[in-house]
Amino acid sequence: MTIHGSLFQDFKEKEAADPFSLQNKKLLRVDMRYGEVMARAGSMVAYQGDVRFAKKGSGMGKFLKSAVTGEGLTMMTCSGQGDLFLAEAAAEVQIMYLENDAISVNGNNVLAFSSSITWDIHRIQARGAAMTGGLYNVSLQGTGYVAVTTKGDPVALDVASAPTFGDAQAVVLWTAGVQMDVRVDTGGLGSLVRGGSGETLQMAFTGQGYVLVQPSESVVDGAHQQQGGGGSGGAGGLLGQVLG
Repeated sequence: MTIHGSLFQDFKEKEAADPFSLQNKKLLRVDMRYGEVMARAGSMVAYQGDVRFAKKGSGMGKFLKSAVTGEGLTMMTCSGQGDLFLAEAAAEVQIMYLENDAISVNGNNVLAFSSSITWDIHRIQARGAAMTGGLYNVSLQGTGYVAVTTKGDPVALDVASAPTFGDAQAVVLWTAGVQMDVRVDTGGLGSLVRGGSGETLQMAFTGQGYVLVQPSESVVDGAHQQQGGGGSGGAGGLLGQVLG
């Protein structure tokens, strides 16, 4: 039999010189010749060659933090030779290269990063966070590649250029040099925001750097729900979730 059409030409694997590259907007290609990578457990959709996977032990410190925060981020170590393809629920993939730098990421948006990057779950030091039961993010620090997912094309806001605020359900990450505080508005403003819960949580950013925001209020899907928290319209349902 002969197959007609351009399917296998249009979507043929793309060659790239970088360790992390985009096969398309929703599919990350990792060249394993450059060494081990850390990837979100369950994010492998395909590989060619000899690639092995091992669940990453988080250590007692991270285990205790996960228990406290309800955080559900599980990573796996990927090693071997060949090409590895990663994706997460058909979300868009964004790639960056950190050079002795750091970012604070919502754990639900972490897809993969070089093994040279150190990671940890950390509590955000924000004055308003205390009223919500705590706010936790995943810190990624060092030199190497990082891939995160967004639901739709994001916007990178320059915090230094103007007062900057974000919905806690839409903020994906912020860079080093940015400070975040929590602001809860009650009363009139709530009636103007997406159905009017009467209580609106905002992240307020200052400092030097960028905040990445996705066009979807959905970063709390999955494991981000606060244990025993309130409804998603209020502060309790938004902040005790992992990973800011």
